[in-house]
Amino acid sequence: MKVSLFITCLADVFYPGVGKDVVELLERHGCEIDFPEKQTCCGQPAYNSGYHRDAKKAAKHMIQTFEHAEAVVTPSGSCAAMFKEYPELLHDEEEWKRRAEALSEKTYELTEFLYRVLHITDTGAELPASATYHTSCHMTRLLGEKEAPYQLLSNVKGLTLKELPNKQNCCGFGGTFAVKMSSISEQMVDEKVDSIEETEADILIGADCGCLMNIGGRMQRKDKPVHVMHIAQVLNSREK
Repeated sequence: MKVSLFITCLADVFYPGVGKDVVELLERHGCEIDFPEKQTCCGQPAYNSGYHRDAKKAAKHMIQTFEHAEAVVTPSGSCAAMFKEYPELLHDEEEWKRRAEALSEKTYELTEFLYRVLHITDTGAELPASATYHTSCHMTRLLGEKEAPYQLLSNVKGLTLKELPNKQNCCGFGGTFAVKMSSISEQMVDEKVDSIEETEADILIGADCGCLMNIGGRMQRKDKPVHVMHIAQVLNSREK
């Protein structure tokens, strides 16, 4: 199956290793990877801030960029969810709405694609450690994907997965929310860090780089000895 990788801004700039792990994972399970070089931001920051005219420009560009794709896979539930917002964003332009719906239907978050399209439950990963998993808001609430990450992580050899208290709570990132409402965001992420500490896990796993950047940055400032990993890195782990 041919897969077009939508790497996202945060992975491209801050977590390039995540992209490498995504490619290795998909190739090992029989996928041919295509990387459209014209891809840019999906427009989510503008969309969430109410600048829908600017978001439409980004949406139309990304629709054109990925129109050829057989399937679009991204290591971000948040950005995958934005692609699925395109039909509503472009609802008043019939032709663009139709093209947006076609892109939406073939776009998947990484674990969703592995589990529901490729029907994989075990990636052959091995990581002897204790970890807890942060469920990001967009992935669980907008994509509705609550099962795939846990199914895949449950089969990582040597990994002890500990339940995160109040896992349904937002970490406080929310893109521009963390900038506009920084004092509230700080309180939310502090609550999340406290919950992570309660598990006594060595590793925090997440499926969205934005959440991991926010939580990881806060833990670093507070000198918390918890390692942060994207789920792609975990599912691609091998015994050294």
